[in-house]
Amino acid sequence: MAAAAAPFAALPCLLLLLLLPSIDATSNVTYDHRSLIIDGRRRLVISTSIHYPRSVPEMWPKLVAEAKDGGADCIETYVFWNGHEIAPGQYYFEDRFDLVRFVKIVRDAGLLLILRIGPFVAAEWNFGGVPVWLHYVPGTVFRTNNEPFKVRSTCRFHGVSTIENEYGGYLEEYYGPAGKAYAMWAASMALAQNTGVPWIMCQQPDAPNPVINTCNSFYCDTFQPNSPTKPKFWTENWPGWFQTFGESNPHRPPEDVAFAVARFFEKGGSVQNYYVYHGGTNFGRTTGGPFITTSYDYDAPIDEYGLALLQLYPINDRLRRFPKWAHLKELHKSIKLCEHTLLYGNTSFLSLGPKQEADIYTDQSGGCVAFLANIDSDKDKVVTFRNRQYDLPAWSVSILPDCKNVVFNTAKVQSQTSMVVMVPESLQALKPDRWSIFRETTGIWGKNDFIQNGFVDHINTTKDTTDYLWYTTSFSVDGSYSSKGSQAVLNIDSKGHGVHAFLNNELIGSAYGNGSKSSFTVGLPINLRTGKNDLALLSMTVGLQIGLEGEYYSLFKPDQRSNKRWIPQSEPPKNQPLTWYKVNVDVPQGDDPVGIDMQSMGKGLAWLNGNAIGRYWPRTSSTDDRCTPSCNYRGTFDPDKCRTGCGQPTQRWYHVPRSWFHPSGNTLVVFEEKGGDPTKITFSRRVVSSVCSFVSEHYPSIDVDSWDKSTTNDATTAAKVQLSCPKGKNISSVKFASLGNPSGTCRSYQKGSCHHPNSLSVVEKACLNTNSCTVSLSDAGSGDDLCPGVTKTLAVEADCS
Repeated sequence: MAAAAAPFAALPCLLLLLLLPSIDATSNVTYDHRSLIIDGRRRLVISTSIHYPRSVPEMWPKLVAEAKDGGADCIETYVFWNGHEIAPGQYYFEDRFDLVRFVKIVRDAGLLLILRIGPFVAAEWNFGGVPVWLHYVPGTVFRTNNEPFKVRSTCRFHGVSTIENEYGGYLEEYYGPAGKAYAMWAASMALAQNTGVPWIMCQQPDAPNPVINTCNSFYCDTFQPNSPTKPKFWTENWPGWFQTFGESNPHRPPEDVAFAVARFFEKGGSVQNYYVYHGGTNFGRTTGGPFITTSYDYDAPIDEYGLALLQLYPINDRLRRFPKWAHLKELHKSIKLCEHTLLYGNTSFLSLGPKQEADIYTDQSGGCVAFLANIDSDKDKVVTFRNRQYDLPAWSVSILPDCKNVVFNTAKVQSQTSMVVMVPESLQALKPDRWSIFRETTGIWGKNDFIQNGFVDHINTTKDTTDYLWYTTSFSVDGSYSSKGSQAVLNIDSKGHGVHAFLNNELIGSAYGNGSKSSFTVGLPINLRTGKNDLALLSMTVGLQIGLEGEYYSLFKPDQRSNKRWIPQSEPPKNQPLTWYKVNVDVPQGDDPVGIDMQSMGKGLAWLNGNAIGRYWPRTSSTDDRCTPSCNYRGTFDPDKCRTGCGQPTQRWYHVPRSWFHPSGNTLVVFEEKGGDPTKITFSRRVVSSVCSFVSEHYPSIDVDSWDKSTTNDATTAAKVQLSCPKGKNISSVKFASLGNPSGTCRSYQKGSCHHPNSLSVVEKACLNTNSCTVSLSDAGSGDDLCPGVTKTLAVEADCS
């Protein structure tokens, strides 16, 4: 057990722990009907989920800093019990699981921390975060009124608090009276800790007083707590969705995320948490749920590799990213301008049309805040509010911190778009080196773990120590079989995730389930030989021999580089199943984030210097898997609405943290299940290659950072385009610039019927050979108005190098 583990020796408790690091031990934290109250002051909290084991410690300071710069007051994370208590009473708090280090980084940044300590966290994490060994404690039944489970889960940790996770509804109903009893026990147990701090329960409509029930959803504006004495909390706002192998990739537009957040605060919300703000990577075998990818990018404001300002939208080899992080940053600043009046003012409602409305807050000091909303998913509207007219695009909210001037509209994205490309690099850029291989034995490679007639449950047999379980048998065929003229068929009906079938040491076929249905049935034609036939099925989780021989000898560990089982090869074999590969690799140049391109391989696991990169599987999605050529942000979002990548691998690149590389002597180990070409594996650097912006003259132009309610803020400043390349790069060329009525998206802008001829020269003069630049629409359109009556838009695309 690591030295840091002692303060957390009772981690398996049923709570979400809210730490307030900037407040001393005597601080008072309570709540009323409106919000949390900290030291006597109501607080509006914007929280961001960052799961510490899904990145590496070297990334944590930057991730926390990016969240703070994006307007966060608070960092939220689960505590993953099965990552910390690896066996009963054996704790681990090192490397990616160094929770104490992560907490200190958050504290040092001056942010609050929401710590969700399970015991069940879900989170698309293996076993939902509950240790597998707990399943084998006699008499244990998870998450119900079960004494062995409750004893292990009882919290002995003192601090600020919440309980369980998304238990209400289906699960509680499934367990019947025992489910209800368990939920009430969890609340009672939490309150008995006497932390002096409020407790919450996510998605628990029957949370007893004084526990606060909260909302988890894409939208929570209509949610109401179960008591008028409780505040309105949104503990999981999903800014995207997770990916599953073999399916297209979901994306949630930034306009819709901003709309949902603005509506929540418009309708009285006070604590909002993005789940997730940085998703990260399911390193090793930590991914849970059937067929969840190794990437947990989640289309979050900060991407899997730690890049902010961007949002994935893959097109062939490019990764188009929209400005989700930056758009939400401006939203957060706008909401914070309204904090006092929102939390201490009185509210009134005003209808502005059939689907248009205003929520107005006024306080005793004269403050006035208004949210103007158009919830029509199709039609833009112009509304009149307090004798002024306001343009409201469909499905949008405008924020007026003084009930007069618009500082933000959720549908008007002024932040730049950055184009990200994966630049390939050879594994051995400096000096080619030989590969080494180890071939797995098909079926039983050592002494049988046990012999049984019939099949067994994979997880119960392997106890989740490996993805792999061999089933082997043999049978004899007499000479009369070949004369019958019919071909035998091997039928497999599996409740597992996948299987490779081998007959007489040859791979005859593979079959898998999918994210919506993990079980599958397959019929494989087989050619039997006279005499003895050996059949071996390799069952997989994405499992009677448990595991692989290479796993048994830990061939992926650095101290096994010289293991005599590794056989040097002048050229590694291709398209060979059940093969381990080892090769020395060089560090990719520069300091850009790194991924490894596994498109040439079949399916398996990879390690760098003993660090588990995770499961790779470039499984291709169907060409008609719900993809659309563009994404309309308007209207209610669901994970099937905006999808990309049809006919392409769900995940081609796999994140390799730079901190895992040594200056020299790096070893890549790959275990390939079904066959591939290892010579085509490459590293790729994640690089911003170009930037774009698309801003119209009716976009809000007030500088929120210098906002002063006490002065007149009538907006007369022209809207502006702002472009910025990454540190160390400048704008090397302007590929497109048009002021008028251009159309299209980044990399596909087109001039419209109205175009100012000086557009390009004005942008080039302001931007060329600079790291960042600003161009106002008035500068780009100086001179005569060539298109009276046309709303002017400036579209710009520029290269960074």
